[in-house]
Amino acid sequence: MSPRGRDGLGGRAAVVGVGATAFTKDSGRSELRLAVEAVRAALADAGLTPADVDGMVTFTMDTSPEITVAQAAGIGELSFFSRVHYGGGAACATVQQAALAIAAGVADVVVCYRAFNERSGRRFGSGVRHREPSAEGAALGWSLPFGLLTPASWVAMAARRYLHTYGLTPEAFGHVAVVGRKYAATNPAAHFHGRPITLADHAASRWIVEPLRLLDCCQETDGGQALVVTSVERARDLPHPPAVIAAAAQGAGRAQEQMTSFYRDDLTGLPEAAVVARQLWRASGLAPADIDVGILYDHFTPFVLTQLEEFGFCGPGEAADFVAGEHLPLNTHGGQLGEAYLHGMNGIAEAVRQIRGTAANQVPGAQRVLVTAGTGVPTSGLVLTAAPQGRTRSTPVPPLHLQEVQRALPLQPEGDPASGPAADPLDGPHS
Repeated sequence: MSPRGRDGLGGRAAVVGVGATAFTKDSGRSELRLAVEAVRAALADAGLTPADVDGMVTFTMDTSPEITVAQAAGIGELSFFSRVHYGGGAACATVQQAALAIAAGVADVVVCYRAFNERSGRRFGSGVRHREPSAEGAALGWSLPFGLLTPASWVAMAARRYLHTYGLTPEAFGHVAVVGRKYAATNPAAHFHGRPITLADHAASRWIVEPLRLLDCCQETDGGQALVVTSVERARDLPHPPAVIAAAAQGAGRAQEQMTSFYRDDLTGLPEAAVVARQLWRASGLAPADIDVGILYDHFTPFVLTQLEEFGFCGPGEAADFVAGEHLPLNTHGGQLGEAYLHGMNGIAEAVRQIRGTAANQVPGAQRVLVTAGTGVPTSGLVLTAAPQGRTRSTPVPPLHLQEVQRALPLQPEGDPASGPAADPLDGPHS
C-alpha cells in the first residue's frame, strides 16, 4: 500500500442519529420490519423525517433492499444507495460510504442499517451447508472437506497458533469475555444485563472448537440497528451533539481470504486490521494513546487481542495483560459477546452514545472513540470524535427511548412481540 497524506474525508460528516429494535432471540417479525423500525427510530433520534433521507447503505448480506426499506419507511427518492460486502467487515464501511456520498455532494442525509433474525432464522454459527460454485467460494475448498465448516473452527486455527507462539493458555481469551460481560451486566439493553461472569465461568464453559470455549463466542441475535449520517454543518441544527467522522477506512491484506487466510506467513496477526489502522491514524492525526474508548469487533475473543496489537495499543502477545489491566475502556456496551450480535452496527451506536455522553456505561470525558468491524475478513474502521467546542448546541437533548419511538410507528404490532421467549443464557457460536 503506497504511503499518502491525510485524505479529504475527515471532519466532513457526522453520525447524528442512532436507533435500534429490542435485541431478542425470537423477534416474531420479518427482517424487513426490523429494518424499518430501526430506521425510523434512528431518524426520530436525529430529529429528522423520512422525507429528509436521500441515501441508504447496507450490507450485501442484508435481505432487505434499500428501495424496499425506503418504501416501507416512507422515504421518497434516493440519489445514493450502496451495499458493502464481507459480512461484519462491512459495518464501519457503511458509514464511510455515507460520509463519502455527503462529502461528494451526492446525498444530504444517508441512513445505514442492518437487520436480521440471526437466532430464530438463519444461524450463521451453523456453518456452511450449501453454496453455489463461485470464485469467491473456491478458497473454502481447501478447508471445508477437512472439517472446518464453521466460523468458530476457522478462528480456532489462528487462536491455537497465537497461544503457541506467545506461550499462553486459553485463559488469555477469558479476559476479553469477562470485560464484555461486565459492561453488559450494567447495560439495560444488553441480552446479558445483570449477568456478569468470572474467569472461572469462562474456564468452565464447554469447548466449541479447541482452544475456543462457549464464552469465547458471541451470541446470536434477532434485531435491527440503524445510523443517520449527514454533514457537520447540518448537524449543528439537530438535537444531539454529533459524532464527527474524523477518519474512516477499509482494508484487505495480502493473500486475503474470508476467515480462512491460513497460508499467510504469520497466523498470529490480522494484516487487514493493520491496513485499516495505518489509514485511521494517518487520517485522524491521532495515535492509540489519544483514544478514550475502544469498540472492537468481538465475534470471537482471540481476535480482540490481535486487533489491539495491530492497532498499536500494545506489543505482540501482550494484549491479554492489556485487557486484564483495563488500560482502555473496551466494548462498553458489552459488545457482541454481551449486548447483541448485529454485525458490529450496535458497536457504532455505542461509540455515538459515548461521544454524546449518554451511554449506559459512560466513560467520563470521552471525546475520541475507535470502532472496528469484522475480523478475519476484508474489514473497516472509524474514528469518531466530539465536535470542537462552540460548534454545536451546548445542551444535549435527552435520548429518545425505543418505547417512545415505537408508539409512533404504525408498523409496530400491538403488544410486546420484541420480547421473545426466554433463551438459554449460553448461546451458540457464529461469525
